[in-house]
Amino acid sequence: MKSSLKTDLGLLILRVAGAGMLLTHGIPKIGRLFGEGPIQFGDPIGIGAGPSLFLITFAEVVCAAMVLIGFKTRWAAIPVVIGMLVAAFIAHAADPFGTKEKALLFASIFLALFFTGPGGYSVDKK
Repeated sequence: MKSSLKTDLGLLILRVAGAGMLLTHGIPKIGRLFGEGPIQFGDPIGIGAGPSLFLITFAEVVCAAMVLIGFKTRWAAIPVVIGMLVAAFIAHAADPFGTKEKALLFASIFLALFFTGPGGYSVDKK
């Protein structure tokens, strides 16, 4: 197997696994955005609960879906990295490492994709 083929396959696996798992966190937030009553969500950067929920839902759903298919991957990875770093270092600042670990893993995956791009098996490359 050629080196670029291996790299493209590795990036495909990283994109699909990382974005697919992140979607499982983001999709349930859609219901919270459009649910009845006031939005109950943290406000880690001081912009309000509603805008905070909207931004993280955008990152975890829209941006993750874009990365999943490899469309505008580098741009789509940026909001995810920012959101996960805010989750790890601001929203969960006082929590033990185990609580921050998922956010840091997602930030690492999407940061790597920001630097590498989507690979050959992506909408960007077609």
